[in-house]
Amino acid sequence: MTVAIVGIGLIGGSLAIDLRKRGFASQIIGVDVNIQHQNIAKLCGLVDKTDSLENAVDKSDLIVLSTPVDANCLMLPGILDRINGTSKVVTDMGSTKGSIARISEHHPNRGRFVALHPMAGTEFSGPLAAIAKLFDYKPAIICDPELSDKDALELVERMLGTLNMRKVYMKSEDHDVHVAYVSHISHITSFSLALSVLEKEQEEENILTLAGGGFESTVRLAKSNADTWAPIFLENSASILEVMETYINKMNLFKKKIEERDSEGLKALMEEANKIRKILH
Repeated sequence: MTVAIVGIGLIGGSLAIDLRKRGFASQIIGVDVNIQHQNIAKLCGLVDKTDSLENAVDKSDLIVLSTPVDANCLMLPGILDRINGTSKVVTDMGSTKGSIARISEHHPNRGRFVALHPMAGTEFSGPLAAIAKLFDYKPAIICDPELSDKDALELVERMLGTLNMRKVYMKSEDHDVHVAYVSHISHITSFSLALSVLEKEQEEENILTLAGGGFESTVRLAKSNADTWAPIFLENSASILEVMETYINKMNLFKKKIEERDSEGLKALMEEANKIRKILH
């Protein structure tokens, strides 16, 4: 099995490590517009070689798109055109699915595409951030599986089995709403808190020296790559704006209870929030 990985960063690089180590891929071809990423990926042994997108598609059985979501959307139609009449399979690793679903929906080769979102990652980016076992026991969302050819779906499912991922199936539009609530708002919150603290730090130099574990865990996601996350926020804007409105309403509830010095009201809000324990053990 020859696998082309387009975008050799955290996700693509980590994928390459495990697909090779666990015997899924006999050869991995890397594609990246960043020359430095290409060189690092080759020096670190993440890929066997790097090549142009066109050559990599022609030489590979499976093409994995792991670039920012807007770039995935731009590339997919041309790749589907290029693999016409072959048994090649294309999948993507993007964390929004609405746009790529709309772009590919009416393509004559739509069946060769499997829309995928592995719910795994760290706050770091680039090929040097790639790690083994990143995907183990994490959920992998396969969207609109009924639109993919049976053999294409089976190949991607076999890849997910190799990665020890838990397969979940849903519609693209449902996926984007859910990830807005459980992933995208977390990043926006973290970026916002980081900006607030950095603004305050200009006035009081010691504020960051007091930061403890709670602050560090909350603001960790603010280290995430802007090139990755800006397209996500724009691609999933409708769902994200909806969850932001809900989040702001909850913040205002806390603000109101604090302004009113309503201890019982604050406790009630927090006890209601504590019910998240039933979901997150």
